[in-house]
Amino acid sequence: MRAGRLRAGLKGWGGVGAMAFACVLAVLAALLLPMVPWHGAGGGGGADDDGHGVARGSQARAARECTDPEKQTLAPSGDDGPTVDEIRAREGEKRKLVVGVDQNSYRWGYRDPNSGGDAELEGFDIDLAHRIAKDILGDENAVQFKAIPTDQRIPAIQDGRVDMVVRTMTINCDRLEEVAFSAPYFMTGQQVLAPKSSKITGYDGTLAGKEICTAAGSTALSTLEQDQKDGRLADGVDLRATVPNQLDCLVRLQLGEVDAVVTDGALAASQAAQDPTVELKGDAFTTEYYGVAMKKDADDLVRRVNRVLEEWRADRAGGWQHSYEEWLSETMDGAAKSLPPTPQYLRTS
Repeated sequence: MRAGRLRAGLKGWGGVGAMAFACVLAVLAALLLPMVPWHGAGGGGGADDDGHGVARGSQARAARECTDPEKQTLAPSGDDGPTVDEIRAREGEKRKLVVGVDQNSYRWGYRDPNSGGDAELEGFDIDLAHRIAKDILGDENAVQFKAIPTDQRIPAIQDGRVDMVVRTMTINCDRLEEVAFSAPYFMTGQQVLAPKSSKITGYDGTLAGKEICTAAGSTALSTLEQDQKDGRLADGVDLRATVPNQLDCLVRLQLGEVDAVVTDGALAASQAAQDPTVELKGDAFTTEYYGVAMKKDADDLVRRVNRVLEEWRADRAGGWQHSYEEWLSETMDGAAKSLPPTPQYLRTS
């Protein structure tokens, strides 16, 4: 839909078009959507202990014994519970689902500067957030979006600033110690992004001595740090270039301040679509899954979101596949990448 117009305006490495797009997104981030306040979204995933003992204990054990993090979630259910009840009890303008999102991840959660006026948030993650709001509150627009930097996703959930985070967030074992996740809604993997003219060929020896940009608090950074510690990363790679938000890495790459970016392949593909002078180098070197993140004790909300995901996957008219074709099909290739992951759930009894 809009991707052709956007790409047509990007002129080249460090060019005016690509930089303008990134800068517009940065300005919009500052002006159009306030950053998350430091005090509450109402309870948003409140810590009521009633009825949660068995399931919560199972989740805690699963986190400690974690081997397949994408499977460490609760079975779907439409039953109400204390967290859902608290969200529904909000009154007036506050009766909304509060969702932490990104607003500068192209095609996932972003504002299209070509749409004019007060550009609304749109993208694959935004579609999912609307779907969850409709299920819980009966109105897909009963959602309040809050911009969350990468390194604030978990604190925002734990502090009650948001009810959940829908922000290309990878499910992993470390995060399961701090938050609960839904079943996976997208499969991806870490990948290298670099200028087309670069001699870098992928996650291999061609990275030796190069400076790589990652987002603080990201799976990319923790993976690279661990690989460097274990001797699996090429010699002399510099990982000091970390930024609050992933789009900042693309800007640093355009400015020639770093040699490459490592991020989820899905995000890397979207960044390559923003600037035709960069490309993905080599294959993904991990397998990861995005999930909706919530408070650890919000078992009823986790089950409710998992039911929404089941329905979203099955909906042939306006569900997962429709959102994929709308937002991601132009930036991602290969039929295997256009299928939602099949969920597996914990046994809690």
